[in-house]
Amino acid sequence: MPGKPKLYYFDGRGKMESVRWLLTAAGVEFEEEFLKTREQYEKLLKDGVLLFQQVPMVEIDGMKMVQTRAILSYIAAKYNLYGKDLKERALIDMYVGGTDDLMAFFMRFPFLSAEEKEKEHANIIQKATSRYFPAYEKILKHHGQDFLVGNRLSWADVHLLEAILMVEEKKSDALSEFPRLQAFKANISSIPAIKKFLEPGSQRKPVSGDKYVETVRRVLRMY
Repeated sequence: MPGKPKLYYFDGRGKMESVRWLLTAAGVEFEEEFLKTREQYEKLLKDGVLLFQQVPMVEIDGMKMVQTRAILSYIAAKYNLYGKDLKERALIDMYVGGTDDLMAFFMRFPFLSAEEKEKEHANIIQKATSRYFPAYEKILKHHGQDFLVGNRLSWADVHLLEAILMVEEKKSDALSEFPRLQAFKANISSIPAIKKFLEPGSQRKPVSGDKYVETVRRVLRMY
């Protein structure tokens, strides 16, 4: 019988955080191996388990999966978080893609200079509140359900909640003009597995700081 999924990444959010969120929403326990040294990374390369010489990498069901989108798609499909038919899956892909575009700003943010961060902070808030949040507010209004797609939790819901909370870390009242997103946030956050994940002591990672950035730069030789 396969063991728990094992996640190989840094001790921080980055591209692995969405995997942690989705496994949690699916009720799946997982283990993590944090990359702290160049030697750990080089061993993974030598062992041939990083197909494109990149992390994240997840061991699951006898596979060593790379490429974040493929990992997330597999988890969503395996644990019934990917809609009931092809049309719902297409909508989930579309909404996840939009959220990915917003999240991309957060991926690079920790690696910016102090001056660049000041400008990017304003840019993130502007993009979130003028482009992405209005779109999801409209989707929820049109759909008339508690979820983005169908009438049950999907990958799209989990992904959007993750993004909302990231934006709120930069502007606590970012949802003030979006009542449906406020209700959505409350609803998805109250799901037992997710509620527990949001509590202190879970495997959810904090905002990435200088230590995370230094580790990533050292391990990947980003100098």
